[in-house]
Amino acid sequence: MEFTAKQIAGFIQGEIEGDENVKINSFAKIEEGKKGAISFLSNPKYTHFIYDTDSSIVLVNKDLVLEKPIKATLIRVDNAYECVAKLLQIYQQMQPGRKGIDPKASVAESAKIGERCYVGPFAVIEEGVEIGDNTQIYPNTVICRGTKIGCDCVIYPNVTVYHDCRLGNRVTIHSGSVIGADGFGFAPNENGYDKIPQIGIVTIEDDVEIGANTCVDRSTMGSTVVGKGVKLDNFVQVAHNVEIGENTVVSAQVGFAGSTKVGKWCMFGGQAGIAGHISVADKTFVGAQCGIISNTKGNGENLIGSPATDPKEFFRSYAVYKKLPQMYKEIAQLKQELEQMKEEQKRNAITVNEN
Repeated sequence: MEFTAKQIAGFIQGEIEGDENVKINSFAKIEEGKKGAISFLSNPKYTHFIYDTDSSIVLVNKDLVLEKPIKATLIRVDNAYECVAKLLQIYQQMQPGRKGIDPKASVAESAKIGERCYVGPFAVIEEGVEIGDNTQIYPNTVICRGTKIGCDCVIYPNVTVYHDCRLGNRVTIHSGSVIGADGFGFAPNENGYDKIPQIGIVTIEDDVEIGANTCVDRSTMGSTVVGKGVKLDNFVQVAHNVEIGENTVVSAQVGFAGSTKVGKWCMFGGQAGIAGHISVADKTFVGAQCGIISNTKGNGENLIGSPATDPKEFFRSYAVYKKLPQMYKEIAQLKQELEQMKEEQKRNAITVNEN
């Protein structure tokens, strides 16, 4: 497929500088540009690449000021990063989707498969499963009994969705993820631990994307909920009865302990840990490796460190922390000098008494 600069500018309401008839048929990073490709520039660190790139078209922000001539045709937009995301979505939507049930797939007679669906080889669709139109189930994926999946979903290879879970429309789940495994529930007794049955389900709402090797556990009772528009990265752990609010984004290796309630539009950096039975307010920004052990204060709060704290307080504390080795030496030296003074006072006192 080929598109001209004029067509692309029409898609994203951009302003063309250069040849409006130049054509592209691929995407490329600006530092790896080639003829017939479109690139984008949004990070100032990469500005120097624009003068030498071989890409035919480059999307740039409207406020970009060039210091010398360039070869590429420019399309100026308000936000180049957002616009390239829109173009990639358009490109992906134009790719032909897979259809049909592979003869090697195992589909229960009671399962209901919508129109224009794809079920790959060695996929298993158990009894009572319902799958909406245009959904794709890739090879080796298992959809257990009673699960309902909406329309336009993509479930990649080797995903397991346990029984009775509920997935909305346009849900994407990447390889290796497990939806609906038992929550971590055990009660101690004198001989060890009694397992607490996890009889709830997982509900994943519309437009959710879940990365590879992520686990969303079923609830003890009721439902673990991943809200509309949530994006979970790879290796994320969502424990039983957690509720994640709409449009929250979560980076890799984040862990949510049981019964945590997360608000809307939150952001979690990599390896953050959230204790159980607490609430995180809407629009909370949680830095990488942050540890949250209590309810957050309110909307728009920024947190870093473990235990989590305000960034200004953290950096003031860290400034002192870095000085601790030197402070330790100084205290040890003062202690030594104090002991010497005490010894000297004792000797002086003995001399006075003798006289």
